[in-house]
Amino acid sequence: MGTSGHQPKPESLPLAAEPVYRKDVNSAFIGTSLEQDLRTGGAEKLVVVGMTTNHCVSTTVRMAGNLGFTTFVVEDATATFDRMGLDGTMRPAAEVHAAALSDLSEEFATVVNTHEILTSKAL
Repeated sequence: MGTSGHQPKPESLPLAAEPVYRKDVNSAFIGTSLEQDLRTGGAEKLVVVGMTTNHCVSTTVRMAGNLGFTTFVVEDATATFDRMGLDGTMRPAAEVHAAALSDLSEEFATVVNTHEILTSKAL
């Protein structure tokens, strides 16, 4: 936190009135006012993007589903890194990403792509 690698890219800087939530754990709901703010604003559906699919995205999406939000994960707007398996085999990021999305699909969220979100086909 506080390093250049954690700063938003210029094209994704928050708007002046847009809230920014800083978190210290995997879920965006823990230690933040996110849930209360969403409920106050009447949100029922969430679209989740970000890093990393198998950690922060997964944990946030699971909590969102458990909290009763209809949740969409944008598969081509989430990503992860290579990860060492318990057997010592390096698992490629694409495999880790696909497995994480598969684990979330239809139980905690609907997995969609950017085109579906932008054309409102998923919503």
